[in-house]
Amino acid sequence: MTASTAPDADEFERHRPRLFGLAYRMLGSADEAEDAVQDAYLRFTGADRAGIEHPAAWLAKVVTNLCLTRLTSARARRESYVGTWLPEPVLTSDGTLGPLESAEQRDAVSTALLVLLERLTPTERAVYVLREAFAYGHREIAGVLGLGEANCRQLYRRAVRRLGEPESRFEAGPERRERLIFSFLTAARDGDLAGLEKLLAEDVTWWSDGGGRVSAARRPVEGRDKVLRFLAGGMRGFAADWDFSVAEVNGAPALVARVGDVLVGVVSFAFRDGLVGDLHTVVNPDKLVFVRRQLARP
Repeated sequence: MTASTAPDADEFERHRPRLFGLAYRMLGSADEAEDAVQDAYLRFTGADRAGIEHPAAWLAKVVTNLCLTRLTSARARRESYVGTWLPEPVLTSDGTLGPLESAEQRDAVSTALLVLLERLTPTERAVYVLREAFAYGHREIAGVLGLGEANCRQLYRRAVRRLGEPESRFEAGPERRERLIFSFLTAARDGDLAGLEKLLAEDVTWWSDGGGRVSAARRPVEGRDKVLRFLAGGMRGFAADWDFSVAEVNGAPALVARVGDVLVGVVSFAFRDGLVGDLHTVVNPDKLVFVRRQLARP
């Protein structure tokens, strides 16, 4: 790095965590988010700094528009994706996605919400993320996207409608959630279907993402009875070979599965009224690269 670029690099690094959090929420992919942030860095160091009055706002605009471009091609790839597409899991206890000090902040990075965001058009998603996760005003969003303020308001209302009514949040703390997760794991390993039935919501859904790389259910398994049959047929067998631990993933306790020293899966939970409402299982090794690097850090 030359002396002339060092100040730019230092300035950029101050904004990198926020930019990564923005890109990840937009794309649902940690790998692609890193690429978008790196592209923004190259543009930043090559730009005329005299014309950049507010670096944070300038960089947010660049990253948002880079993500919009990437989302257009990502939609085409996801249409041909083998099985269910789920967002890449990210460990959040180290602040990778910014401070998560409230239930609203945790919900904003939850796997369940990132799945729902796939319903939105790229522009609706940008408006919703900037508004909900970063508290941008509609005038600021209009400046980022190059749209009218009234149009941004309309896009935000449309996004909220398409996402549907928010589900009742399970307000218990992480310790209570961890106990429920361990109860789920114990019952699944023991083949205790009666115990599992008490933990699962009637409309529970199991989502699996193997990407065609490893064996996984290619369609969501919906309803308590079907999920119980699915678990009875497969969970006990592979759980016996996997070592599980709990880690904070996307703002909530999740199961991290290893075989020996190799990370093989992440299971995220969404709770409704004190019961397990959704399970999102990522076993596609390509989607575990980022969290594997996180786990390898000292």
